[in-house]
Amino acid sequence: MVEEGKKIRVLIAKLGLNGHDRGAKVVARALRDAGMEVIYTGLHQTPEQVVESALQEDVDVIGLSLLSGAHLTLFTKVMELLKKESLENIIVLAGGIIPEEDVTKLKEIGIAEIFGPGTDTKDIVEFIKKKLKKWK
Repeated sequence: MVEEGKKIRVLIAKLGLNGHDRGAKVVARALRDAGMEVIYTGLHQTPEQVVESALQEDVDVIGLSLLSGAHLTLFTKVMELLKKESLENIIVLAGGIIPEEDVTKLKEIGIAEIFGPGTDTKDIVEFIKKKLKKWK
């Protein structure tokens, strides 16, 4: 839940070993331009680092980006660690190259939405705002 007048805080994280972060940076800039506070972790983050950053930064949303194909393993680990830290109230979004057949599995573990290549950044902004509004 976001308090009235408080900016939405978003953590953008690149998990795993892939080194391509152009999409993550485009999303980070779009969210910032929409008035959100954005923390970008940089490349090669582990699930533990992502959850620790989310905890320290008191974020409302985590955006995970991954292109390597390890999304089921790494995103599942992030969700497990969030639960362990009692941070299930954080909205988790995913982006990158994610096969359609994995979308249902990711939503079952708690990923709120998956935004693939070509997604209009306005759609991501609107999704976050609507999702957080429902929690008020």
